[in-house]
Amino acid sequence: MKEEEIRPADLFAEYLRLAEQDAKEYFPGHSRQLCLCPACGQPGQKIFSKQNLDYEECPGCQTLFASPRPPAGELNRYYRESPSARFFGTTFYRATSEARRLKLWRPKAEKVLNLLHRHGADEFHLIDIGGGYGIFAKEFERLSSRKVLVVEPGPDSAAACRQQGLQVVESFLEDLTPGQLPPGPKAFVSFELFEHLHHPGLFLDQLGSMMNPGDLFLFTTLNGMGLDIQVLWEKSNSFSLQHLQFLNPWSIRLLLKKCQFESLVVETPGKLDMDILKKNQGAITDRFWKKLLGQAEDQTLDQWQEFISSQGFSSHMWVLCRRGKGHENKPTAGVPA
Repeated sequence: MKEEEIRPADLFAEYLRLAEQDAKEYFPGHSRQLCLCPACGQPGQKIFSKQNLDYEECPGCQTLFASPRPPAGELNRYYRESPSARFFGTTFYRATSEARRLKLWRPKAEKVLNLLHRHGADEFHLIDIGGGYGIFAKEFERLSSRKVLVVEPGPDSAAACRQQGLQVVESFLEDLTPGQLPPGPKAFVSFELFEHLHHPGLFLDQLGSMMNPGDLFLFTTLNGMGLDIQVLWEKSNSFSLQHLQFLNPWSIRLLLKKCQFESLVVETPGKLDMDILKKNQGAITDRFWKKLLGQAEDQTLDQWQEFISSQGFSSHMWVLCRRGKGHENKPTAGVPA
C-alpha cells in the first residue's frame, strides 16, 4: 500500500493548508493549559513548535505531547466548525472513501474479527467509539453478520451512519450512559482517535466506568517512536493541531496500567513508514536515510518496512487491552499541570 492511495497529495496538502489557518483562529495562545506527560505524569522538555503548538518529549517514557494545549471546549468547537475539519469530513472523505474502504477498513475489520476470536470474544457486542461515517462498522457487519453500535458525536457523520442502517448513539463518550449500551460482554473499538484526545487518562477512566471486568478495548493510534515520525521530526505531517500526543509501545502500557487495564496486544503493523520517508527525502537531513532511500529498490524498502513493523517502530500502533477487576474512577496521569 502507498500513501497516495489513501491520502492523495493534492487533497492532503489542501487539508494541511486549512489546518494551519485554523490553528491561529481556533486556538488563541492565551487560553492554553500546561500538561504533564499523558502516560507517566512527568514534566516534558520542549522539542519544537509547529502550527501554533509547542511539543514536548517526556524524559522518562519518550511520549511526545503538546503542552500547553487548548482547552477541551476549544478543541470540540474546532472539530464541529473549522474549515479543515469540514473539508476532511466532506471533500476528502468523498474522494477517498472507496480506496479507504478497500485498503484500510476492510483489512481492519478482518484483523479485529481475528483478534476478538483469539481472545474469546466472538459473541461480544461491538461498540465503535468515534465511528465516523460508519465504514468500519459496515465492513465488520458484512464479515461477521453481527451488529455494531456506533457512538459518534458529529451530526453529519451520525446521520450518514443512520442512512446505512447502522445503530447510532449521537454522543461524546463522556456523555454516554451505561443504559445506552447493550447488555452482556462488550468489546469497544476506536480508530485513530487516541492521539486527538485532550486527556487520554480521563478517557480511559470514563470508558472503564462503562465496562465490566473482562470487557475489551481495541484501538489504533500513532506511535511517537515510529520511524517516519522520528526521522522527519518537526517536518512530519503527523504533527498537526489535531494530534495532541504520540505514545509508544512502552508508554501506552504505563498508561493502561495506571488506568487499571491489562495490556494484551501492543504491536505496530504499519505499512507506510518507508513510503512516507521516500516521498519526503528532501526534508531528511540524516545521511544514512537519505542514501538508503535514494538507492534502495522497492523490494529492499519493503523488507525494511517489515522489519520496523515487527520490532515496534512503525508509526501505526494497535493496542488491545482488558478492563481489570479493580477498576475505579480516579484522576490519572496527564492532567493539566
